[in-house]
Amino acid sequence: MIMKKIACLFPGIGYTCDKPLLYYSWKLLKGLDWEIVPVLYSGFPSGVKGSAEKMQQCARMALEQTEELLQETDWSEYTEILLIGKSIGTVVCAAYAKRHRLDCRQVLFTPVEAAFEFADCRSIAFHGTADPWADTKAIEKSCRRLGIPLYETEGANHSLETGNVDADIKEMRKVMKIVRGFVAKED
Repeated sequence: MIMKKIACLFPGIGYTCDKPLLYYSWKLLKGLDWEIVPVLYSGFPSGVKGSAEKMQQCARMALEQTEELLQETDWSEYTEILLIGKSIGTVVCAAYAKRHRLDCRQVLFTPVEAAFEFADCRSIAFHGTADPWADTKAIEKSCRRLGIPLYETEGANHSLETGNVDADIKEMRKVMKIVRGFVAKED
């Protein structure tokens, strides 16, 4: 039996697939023979930060576009499915997986709180403790409740960056090592 593995990348509003967390995930998975599908959506309103209403609107828009983009995907062809979301993308990938009852695992990069309405325990999450888009205590509580391993970067923002380039590169290496272990199902 041929092992077919697919990974879908769900970017954030301003955090595209060519930014570090998604770019290096893509490279890592490509090197492990995964098929990569970037899920690209657009047309978001401005002024989203701090507006629950606009955040919900963005999630709805992205999910609608995702449905259209992935409608031809035959999930039964794949032995492994991995969904990787960043920010609003964490909501979209988790909601899409739940809606389609996908047997998959998820990587949640800097999830927003709404992602935990849909995420399940076969996920891992990464959060910066200085993330202005998500409350650290709420993220920690949701991860505990769902049994999702949470990896926190002290003093990091919504991009998991601290402003110290050397520290950020070191942290990116650590994050990708954790992702590799998760993908390879290592403990």
